[in-house]
Amino acid sequence: MPEWLVLTLAMLAACAVVVVITLLRHRRAPEDEDPSETPDVIEYMTMWIGVVYAIVLGLAIAGVWEARSVAQDHVQAEAQALHEISERVRVYPADARDRIREDVNAYVGHVVTTEWKSMADDGEVTKRGDELLQRIRVDVTDYEPTSDFQAQAYQPLIDQMAAADQARNARAESTGATMPGVVWFGLLAGAAITIGMVFALQIRRTTRELVLAGLFSALIAFLLFLIWDFDAPYSRGITASAEPFLHLFPGIEG
Repeated sequence: MPEWLVLTLAMLAACAVVVVITLLRHRRAPEDEDPSETPDVIEYMTMWIGVVYAIVLGLAIAGVWEARSVAQDHVQAEAQALHEISERVRVYPADARDRIREDVNAYVGHVVTTEWKSMADDGEVTKRGDELLQRIRVDVTDYEPTSDFQAQAYQPLIDQMAAADQARNARAESTGATMPGVVWFGLLAGAAITIGMVFALQIRRTTRELVLAGLFSALIAFLLFLIWDFDAPYSRGITASAEPFLHLFPGIEG
């Protein structure tokens, strides 16, 4: 059974149970029962709907902000690993050193220009980036050290190559939206219900109440926009940037 169908049936079942229990209780209530002795259920429900929805909004904002921070950490880790490779090969002969550094610079240049635009527009990394990183891997792994000093630098270079590859894979996996569709359904439905409860309280047309209702609705719209803006770490608004690459490789122009 599809998940959306399970969710729909669960929501309908919950509503049906509440309605049935309320109707049964109403029929069995004594004739002398005074409903005015209990608090207004509308105000009680409005309060708790607002509290629950505020918690949901807070968790959603925290989640997308954390996802953005993690995406930026992937960029930092990848740039740092490539920088370490470029620096550590100084113990290699000039031809091997220059070849590795040229390939590293070519990869970084591709990332901060072509690939970054591809992540923003298409939500994916490029095959050319994979090829350039593979070229660096071949340069690093296929070199045969000719001295003890070079042999000592070889394994750390392999480790940094693995770290760069891992960071790239993590960056590729975090290019898309992080919020599932069912969560967006809950956020939008919750916003409609929360704002709709304002009308259930019989809002009047006084200036103060209209201003407060407008500000309340605008705040919810702003928070939803904030979640949407942070939802794609590399393509909207306040995004993860390529600054770590540009900082560690100043010769590369973004």
